[in-house]
Amino acid sequence: MTGETDHGRTTAHQGSRIDAYVDRYAARATGMVASEVRALFSVASRPEVVSLAGGMPYVTALPLDVVGELVADLVAQRGPVALQYGSGQGDPHLREQICEVMRLEGIEANADDVVVTVGSQQALDLITRIFIDPGDVVLAEGPSYVGALGTFAAYQASVVHVPMDDEGLIPAALAETIESLSRAGRRVKFLYTIPTFQNPAGVTLNEQRRREVLEICNRARVLVVEDNPYGLLGFDGEPLRALRADDPDGVVYLGSFSKTLAPGFRVGWALAPHAIRDKLVLAMESAVLSHSSFAQLAVGRYLETQPWREQIKSFRELYRERCEAMLSSLEMLMPPGCTWTKPAGGFFVWLTLPPGLDSKALLPRAVAERVAFVPGTGFYADAQGAQYMRLSYCYPQPDRIREGVRRLAGVIEQEMQLRDTFGTGSVPDHGGVDTPGPDLA
Repeated sequence: MTGETDHGRTTAHQGSRIDAYVDRYAARATGMVASEVRALFSVASRPEVVSLAGGMPYVTALPLDVVGELVADLVAQRGPVALQYGSGQGDPHLREQICEVMRLEGIEANADDVVVTVGSQQALDLITRIFIDPGDVVLAEGPSYVGALGTFAAYQASVVHVPMDDEGLIPAALAETIESLSRAGRRVKFLYTIPTFQNPAGVTLNEQRRREVLEICNRARVLVVEDNPYGLLGFDGEPLRALRADDPDGVVYLGSFSKTLAPGFRVGWALAPHAIRDKLVLAMESAVLSHSSFAQLAVGRYLETQPWREQIKSFRELYRERCEAMLSSLEMLMPPGCTWTKPAGGFFVWLTLPPGLDSKALLPRAVAERVAFVPGTGFYADAQGAQYMRLSYCYPQPDRIREGVRRLAGVIEQEMQLRDTFGTGSVPDHGGVDTPGPDLA
């Protein structure tokens, strides 16, 4: 028998001294751990640290006075509606406006097939909820978005990564992976992909590969979940044609206003085939009953009254300038053996370290030198990625980006010297730099 505590409870029910409820959680909660990106936030937000870590949009570029007036007018004119419960599927007028936004990427859609969500992250959660049983396989690019990997882990999915190169997901590797899993009797529920300006790699799936990926998934009866938050933020030319534009029945498209307007509104959406749409609405209602009417009407009013296309062009130019600052600095300052992607849009560069260096082990020294990045291991479900890091150029000013790259290059050079002195795997521990707090972008 177990002994009694002072409060009459047995020691068997006390659980961990850190977490008294550790023995009561559902099995799916064991996979809910802080991501690499989340763990950096409080360190990276220190003013003396140049953060090349978080993918935070530069919302200061918005006409904030106009947005403030718009919100005040909304309350004054439509307050009883804006502050009331709304539809689980989302405001009908906003859904029509979303269809206009998606038309820029070649998508012809009906507003009835759009489900408004609390950012596209909730759309991803709902899709995973309605499709995944524990042990089901989700295919994802390797590397993949850290927020998606956290969602898949929470629903106990088995994530299998498909390799990428500078042209995006490799179709032959996708076909081989699906065939191998099928032979093993494993059940693939969907492919999760960010085909345009991918997070974290910054690469874009070319047109030929887009067709091939859709053909492969159609043959294998694998649903495609296309996450496209950066699609309108290309530096040159017109937006690329979305996967959903060429396969309305085989693709669920996830979109968001977080990158093209502001993440604080927390408005995203899913465009899905009819049957999936119905399940999404039911899942949405069970999760939150209805989301913020206020946020939806504010976004709708912005789209209706402001030159939002011109604002997106302004964002594109701003991010182009910052990307150029990062790429030119990397070219000038990084030591031999480092390579990196060259994005044509979006927020991120994916850097490969010289052999023998580990980005996670490098991070404490980098923070001590007042620069932050995200280690590559956070973007894989299977502990790969130690030789990579994600660098974000969306938030810092160009001069800060250059300074951050200078500091980072110095840290990498020092680490290479230690590697050469002590040998691979023998680099001394750099000591305790805590890395708490949340940045989910």
